[in-house]
Amino acid sequence: MEKKTVTHVIFDMDGLLLDTERLYTEATQNICDEFGKKYTWEIKQQIMGKKEAVSAKMIVDMLELPMTVDEYLIKIHKEYDRLFPSVPFLPGAEKLVRHLHKHSVPIAVVTGSNTHSFELKTVNHKDFFSLFHHHVLCGDDPDVKHGKPHPDAFEVGAIRFDDSPDHAKILVFEDAMNGVEAAHAAGMPCVWVPHAEQDKTLLEGKTELIIDSLEEFKPEMFGLPPYDT
Repeated sequence: MEKKTVTHVIFDMDGLLLDTERLYTEATQNICDEFGKKYTWEIKQQIMGKKEAVSAKMIVDMLELPMTVDEYLIKIHKEYDRLFPSVPFLPGAEKLVRHLHKHSVPIAVVTGSNTHSFELKTVNHKDFFSLFHHHVLCGDDPDVKHGKPHPDAFEVGAIRFDDSPDHAKILVFEDAMNGVEAAHAAGMPCVWVPHAEQDKTLLEGKTELIIDSLEEFKPEMFGLPPYDT
């Protein structure tokens, strides 16, 4: 079925382009193991896409970890430093991004990561991330006042394109519910690539398309150049 025709594309990063959500879970559970706690999907889905300080406080509070947020952040950063540099792409990510770049479709990354975290995750993927017109790193970008599910991040992402596109013409790809909510609040159509555990009925009416993998995406559905056959 024909969807809205778009001219620009914004991608989330974690759990969509890069397989970092698995590593986030591993890192968090490593800390929880010290105290006999379990980092469950029910907790994880509530914090995905939020700014780091917010998510850290939620984890400490919800799991009743016997430490301050600052102490937790020191521990989790050590885990990230060890795990993130080896993160691989998720299926379909490279093909789609390189295809859009080849056809001169303006593309950007809008991620909840801060600068240090972004550098860790992308250290072995510099060529790939150089294809994007810009990156909005919500974790420490001064123009992003509120993290997802607020629309701020995507609004900043839109402004930084050279031609100030209509929000309705910017297609967002997201894996997290918070991200889908943010795109919807910004007035942007969204393709949702939810995690296997996610209840796909929770965001009815807020997405243009739900797929299990970027490999399933057909650009021509949104008026974008089709893949070469």
